[in-house]
Amino acid sequence: MPTTTKFDLNMGVATREAFGQALVELGRANPNVVALDADLSKSTMSVYFQKEFPERFIECGIAEANMVGIASGLASAGKIPFASSFSAFIMTKAFEQMRVTIAYPNVNVKLVGTHSGISIGEDGPSQMSLEDLALACALPGFTVISPADEVAMRALVHCAADHVGPVFLRAGRVKVPVVYSATQTFAIGKSIELISGTDVTLIAHGLLVAETIRAAETLQAAGISARVIDMHTIKPLDTDAIAKAARETGAIVVAEEHLADGGLGVRVAQAVAQSQPVPMEFVGLDRYAESGTPDELLDKYGMRAVNVVAAAKRVLGRKK
Repeated sequence: MPTTTKFDLNMGVATREAFGQALVELGRANPNVVALDADLSKSTMSVYFQKEFPERFIECGIAEANMVGIASGLASAGKIPFASSFSAFIMTKAFEQMRVTIAYPNVNVKLVGTHSGISIGEDGPSQMSLEDLALACALPGFTVISPADEVAMRALVHCAADHVGPVFLRAGRVKVPVVYSATQTFAIGKSIELISGTDVTLIAHGLLVAETIRAAETLQAAGISARVIDMHTIKPLDTDAIAKAARETGAIVVAEEHLADGGLGVRVAQAVAQSQPVPMEFVGLDRYAESGTPDELLDKYGMRAVNVVAAAKRVLGRKK
């Protein structure tokens, strides 16, 4: 997309809602697609699949570890299972099963974690998943995806189904701005440059993509040309885009609704160190949050465009 692209960022549906809709589309197109949930189908939105294909839906109860084991068995029998729960539950309660029954044998299971990050809001820190991407990326063979909006989620759910191998998809609870047009194409492992720029590169995923777009617009008004990249695939990483950004802009900011330790920022820094070392800054979390409205929490813990702008100015100071 050219620099002159105007982003309206009108509010769309939550990415969990888009996941539920896309799962039904998959079910209609492929009889081998099955769905599993851990007593949260009305929240993860797998309930849409449950209503249309009750014979292909398995309610596992509050037992994520069992659900993951069942999904592995279904995949080994030729099915394409999508197993969903809150990210905080599926990635922590079932990590051993993911390691032993999915990653080690490299079976074709799709895991979906909803209500990710601190934007889950009033449910509080026990249900806020800040480590999910780090855990998923630690599993060999896993593909890890964090879509920015409803368009990206629908498309990447289909990409996940077509991909042979384990996938973790991250979804959120709150409604998010629509970044993409319906004609945008997506590919696993291929980032999307939303705004071109020459002074600094802003890399984000999920909820923070819209905030980095707003940040780039603020920076442009101040005479700073910021490139914006949606790194929707956390693993495998688009290292070519990162190396190009480092080479052409000489400074990078990574923004994410995740712990800075172990998140996308760490993976980008590793890629930068291997290709073109440049100054970097990170907008992320360093602690567990508290209960509050999503907006209150995003403001308090620095998940806004103003925080990305500040990080960009800091890294530009180091670049000079």
